[in-house]
Amino acid sequence: MAYRNFFLMVMGLIVANVYSQNKLPTINANSTTVDILEDGVLKKGYWSIAPEVNPDIYETSSKNITFYTDIDSISFEVSKNKYYDFEIIINQKESAITRIQWVPSRLDMLKQASEYEFENDSSIPKFSYQSKESPELVKLRRELKLDSIAGNGNELSQIFNLFKWADNVVEHDGSSSNPTLRNAIDLLKICKTENRGLNCRMLSIFLNECYLAMGIKSRYVTCMPKETDFDECHVINMVYSNDLDKWLWIDPTNGAYVMDDKGNLLSIPEVRERLINDKGLVLNADANWNRSVLKNKTQYLNFYMAKNLYRFQTPLISEYNSETIEEGKEITFVELLPLDGIVQEPKKKVDSDTINNVKRMYYKTNNPSIFWAKPE
Repeated sequence: MAYRNFFLMVMGLIVANVYSQNKLPTINANSTTVDILEDGVLKKGYWSIAPEVNPDIYETSSKNITFYTDIDSISFEVSKNKYYDFEIIINQKESAITRIQWVPSRLDMLKQASEYEFENDSSIPKFSYQSKESPELVKLRRELKLDSIAGNGNELSQIFNLFKWADNVVEHDGSSSNPTLRNAIDLLKICKTENRGLNCRMLSIFLNECYLAMGIKSRYVTCMPKETDFDECHVINMVYSNDLDKWLWIDPTNGAYVMDDKGNLLSIPEVRERLINDKGLVLNADANWNRSVLKNKTQYLNFYMAKNLYRFQTPLISEYNSETIEEGKEITFVELLPLDGIVQEPKKKVDSDTINNVKRMYYKTNNPSIFWAKPE
């Protein structure tokens, strides 16, 4: 009997010890909205508690992470190839199992995508830019009084005057749908009549046409992640400065441009190259979202844009009303992609929209010299 009691006691201790080891850390919450601090960068309202998902996985490449509910917090030191589970109790009733899962950073992924092919590709037509004397751009320049907005200074001052004006006159709304008429005049009109904003693509189209109307060469560029199936990307402008003899990074959504550590303005490929090679980057101090939230350089460049600088797409012809759907229209896009791990074929593809009789042609190239070619 004594032996049996001793055996039961030992087994009880073992069970209790296993239970204590498997019991998850727990925090409490009254709200389902969570702030997250990753390596010193605070993301307000970034995470929503989802009890129906078990476990609800949060992916991170950070070394230190803290979850802040409205009444509690929990912190972890994250190691490579590991995960960390914890429990969130909502209103002292509902349980949500959350997992912090380490993944490679977007910057690490971008560094694997650095290789291009510089052989000439004669199949890609040359980029072109609509003349400011075209009737559509003359009308745009007159109706929006762009001469007055750009001012009488040198070209560089005009580029930034138009950029700052666009950042102030149109709100960004990432959830807004694309209007039927996608040109600068009608985009501004719909924002005023419907009291709405524009997504990043429409904002960049708006600013692109304003630059063209002033005789400044510009393209809007879709910056995409590695995945071919993705929920989110970003669209910004590449604007050519004759004064500096180079393209400039201009992001109207975030009021952002980028410099090196000596204050030299940078292009999109220069920012990408400096991120890959861990060279210094400087974000303008007044970079902001809708004049209400200042942008953090690390979050904007090392996380968000590192994800979206994997590959690029831009229209072959930079012109007014380029994406408005019209009967019989043809639109051509060129994509630049690295040699790493992406679908490379076909190099030329044509999609036909039989409803609107619109033809879309897509070219792919691995040659950055073609994609970032200076205007002729």
